[in-house]
Amino acid sequence: MSTDTTKKDLLRGGQFLVKETKSEDVFTPEDFNEEQKMMRDSVQEFVEREIWPHKEEFEKKNYALTEEVMRKAGELGFLGVAVPEEYDGLGMGFVSTMLVCDYISGATGSVATAFGAHTGIGTMPITLYGNEEQKKKYVPKLATGEWFGAYCLTEPGAGSDANSGKTKAVLSEDGKYYSISGQKMWISNAGFADVFIVFTRIEDDKNITGFIVENEEGNGISFGEEEKKLGIHSSSTRQVFFNETKVPVENMLSDRGNGFKIAMNALNVGRIKLAAASLDAQRRVTDLSVKYANDRVQFNTPIAKFGAIKSKLAEMATSAYVGEAASYRAAKNIEDRINIRLSEGSSHAEAELKGVEEYAIECSILKVACSEDVQNCADEGIQVFGGMGFSADTPMESAWRDARIARIYEGTNEINRMLSVGMLVKKAMKGHVDLLGPATAVADELTGIPSMDKPDYSELFAEEKEMIGKLKKVFLMVAGSAVQKFGPQLEEHQQLLLAAADILIEVYMAESGILRAEKNAKRFGADSQKEQIAMAKLYLYHAVDTVNTKAKEGIASFAEGDEQRMMLMGLKRYTKYTNLPNIVALRNTIAEKLTSENKYCF
Repeated sequence: MSTDTTKKDLLRGGQFLVKETKSEDVFTPEDFNEEQKMMRDSVQEFVEREIWPHKEEFEKKNYALTEEVMRKAGELGFLGVAVPEEYDGLGMGFVSTMLVCDYISGATGSVATAFGAHTGIGTMPITLYGNEEQKKKYVPKLATGEWFGAYCLTEPGAGSDANSGKTKAVLSEDGKYYSISGQKMWISNAGFADVFIVFTRIEDDKNITGFIVENEEGNGISFGEEEKKLGIHSSSTRQVFFNETKVPVENMLSDRGNGFKIAMNALNVGRIKLAAASLDAQRRVTDLSVKYANDRVQFNTPIAKFGAIKSKLAEMATSAYVGEAASYRAAKNIEDRINIRLSEGSSHAEAELKGVEEYAIECSILKVACSEDVQNCADEGIQVFGGMGFSADTPMESAWRDARIARIYEGTNEINRMLSVGMLVKKAMKGHVDLLGPATAVADELTGIPSMDKPDYSELFAEEKEMIGKLKKVFLMVAGSAVQKFGPQLEEHQQLLLAAADILIEVYMAESGILRAEKNAKRFGADSQKEQIAMAKLYLYHAVDTVNTKAKEGIASFAEGDEQRMMLMGLKRYTKYTNLPNIVALRNTIAEKLTSENKYCF
């Protein structure tokens, strides 16, 4: 998308469901400019030099190594990519910040967590919500790695229900400071953080309030032991206890009672960055699996030649390819929205907050899809390696363990699924996304006579794009009927929401894969992109299956009799291929490219 993007041709968050997106209007990894490619190469070089050779050490709870790597990342500017230049950052655009997060995160979850916690929830709340004095005091030190940040939100009784925290802040009699007391848990970077973003409740306020708290000795801050965790072994994770910790009143972040809003907006950014942080791990696992499959000989044949292994490698590469397509598509939409707001006179903070908030639905979709794909990828990586994959001497075992936390971070995947549908319904009620018109049209179509015209599928992806359109109709049919039936009580029907969310997720991901492959086929020639075309088709095939299953589940939960029969007939119509793709051939095409290149090569 060109830099002169206007509001008129930039879809709002969630509108992908009801408006057509053209392939020339999406940003793909093949669109990285020279600056972005140089940044990617620098990060990759850093990872290969400072992180990957010490992979085993990161599995031994070497927290000092994580801190050392973070300091070096700060010296190279990687911690300040998203920070404006006036606070000693690089002031790069949103796509570039995604790219750095992507490529620095693949080698070990320990560094990925430290990086994400510091640059995202540790630094960003001050950058976006701090006043000028706070920004000048703290952000340059955080941007350069002189100081490290941590984020204290979760408590023993406040996890997904973040606003229910019990940590208290009491104003002193002279009105000069707040005294904070309470317990926070699962705090990433706690062991070496210099500054904490702490969420507390003042008196009986409805909403929590944020504070910037320096980690000063003798000021009532103490720590639990390092947590024993399934994965991310060298990521420092501790409980933090505040016992009448004195914090100057000028260290309140934003306004009193604004903490819940800060926390939620920080999570929106965290979600899309978590999607990015899952991408290079998938590439790396796929790379290692391809190399192992080429080297491992059984029955006088490299196992890469066996169909069972080809199937796995093709599916692993496909999920990585589509994850990249969807993540960078959304990142560029956010960047364009930020630029529009900047051009209209918004401050950097306001532009960034509103830009990300606009695409909160997509952020939740990506968080769920990419965190589940990286786990599946690592699981299949273990299987390709066989018994060796189960050994801690190969990287598959730690990749699998490190991947598991991604489905819990930044709001569990169950919460994010329900949020994605809930936010879409709210947007429709505000008039930001017209769901009612298209949902009504689908309802009318269900009672009409299907067209008997023979479709023209001569153009690349003609049938696939028609199928994407039909999957969107499935969502509108199921969600539209559910909203009509339950109204505001819809949020009480969690299993129905989860099913609807899976349809929504598959639509966005499958469409992103198709648009990326189509754009590349148009500019580089379809013959040179046959593997990308195969991946886009393969992902869509699975998406159709998922949509079919989840829609049946949803329909059966609230419709019966004639209504149910009508919707199930519609579902059959909307999930039927005219020309069923040869999935085995698609997988073989992808796998042969991978094994001939001996790496993930897309």
